[in-house]
Amino acid sequence: MVTPQELQERLAEAAGRHGIPGAVLAVRRGTEVVEAAYGVLDLETGYPVTVDSVFQTGSITKVWTATLVMQLVDEGLVDLDAPVARYLPGFRVADEAASASVTVRQLLCHVAGFEGDIFDDHGPGDDAVERFVAGLGERARQLFPPGERWSYCNSGYVVLGRIVEVLTGQTWEAALRERIAVPLGMTHIATSPAEAIVHRVSMGHVTGPDGTLVKGPAWAMPRSNAPAGSTLTLTARDQLRFAAMHLSGGLAPDGTRVLSEAGALAMREPQADVPLIPPLGQQWGLGWELFDYEGGLVIGHDGGTLGQISLLRLVPGADVAVALLTGGGDFYGLYPLIAELLDELAGVKVPPLPLPPADPPTVDPRYFAGRYESGTLRADVAEVEGGLSVTVRPLGSLAELPGETLGSTETMVPLDARTLIAREPQEGRHTVHVFLGDGPHADFLHLGRAIPRA
Repeated sequence: MVTPQELQERLAEAAGRHGIPGAVLAVRRGTEVVEAAYGVLDLETGYPVTVDSVFQTGSITKVWTATLVMQLVDEGLVDLDAPVARYLPGFRVADEAASASVTVRQLLCHVAGFEGDIFDDHGPGDDAVERFVAGLGERARQLFPPGERWSYCNSGYVVLGRIVEVLTGQTWEAALRERIAVPLGMTHIATSPAEAIVHRVSMGHVTGPDGTLVKGPAWAMPRSNAPAGSTLTLTARDQLRFAAMHLSGGLAPDGTRVLSEAGALAMREPQADVPLIPPLGQQWGLGWELFDYEGGLVIGHDGGTLGQISLLRLVPGADVAVALLTGGGDFYGLYPLIAELLDELAGVKVPPLPLPPADPPTVDPRYFAGRYESGTLRADVAEVEGGLSVTVRPLGSLAELPGETLGSTETMVPLDARTLIAREPQEGRHTVHVFLGDGPHADFLHLGRAIPRA
């Protein structure tokens, strides 16, 4: 096992080199946990990060929401293959057929097919999730039929959160605390800014106009997106408590059963294939992202909010888990450190993130070129000297999030006949876009979200 001093030194070296303002890294093997802290919580105040500091965990929250749903499966209250409308009468997205047919399982593994990046703010009240779901009939455009392909869907997880609320009679936050946080003995967890402020809480940091990191324009995203990852805030140690429960087959440290062993194992079973978009896993389970690496299966999830980025990785075959919470910077520059730890602790070989080829393959640029558009993203791909220009712009409520810019433009080169990779890195990685379709022109641009050709 790595020593606390060694982990501290390695985190400080990597985080300092990649401009990370503040971070906590925690590793677990068996029952032993080692933690390290680096940097400051806020570049303006300079308050130091400690191992009991709390950071937003972002979309790792989705695995918590999935766990709540699987608890309801254990209780006989949810059938994964039943339509969502069974539990939410009147449930509606823009497409009538999808409204009637989309299932709980399809939401859990991101194949529901409707618009995923809806961030409408329905206020801070206890009805925020309910109001969000009620508004999907006007907002959630169907991009493809349910079950046809994988496309990351935040709004689908808000729907799952609403199912939890209806079947438990509690808010999503209250259910999460009672059913997960309390049984696991979590001491530093918050689901709102009011709760977070009593802890040593990290601010998010984003790139300012002059290219330097600045404090984000806001701390919290809307409560209406909480089940998808807008509010859950915690320590790395508490994140590892959650991981340990899954590694133990659903048991809390005192032997309390939080989730059935069958439910915990079902969550890591492959449900959907994912386009090869590094650093995403090759498949998705019921909440978990699945990485088929040399040395064994790794399950996990990443998360990002307004200038805070997080990572969680579990190696079930070795009883190992790694949690990383950061306050911004070139997050993906820390991937080599995570890879080293997984190799040392669990014998897992994580492949490096791809680099643009020195001699890109020859492709037909007409296959890629064109406009791709959903209700929340627009991408324009055009041939330019030295490759293809890809400009991605947020639309709708996504564009209205604090800190969102008018978009980004990257020059990309072919990685293969269906994949483009950015020439220059951003946040520690070269962006990869996959294009789908067998005709002379791609039908979808896939950047984690499938965007249809317009």
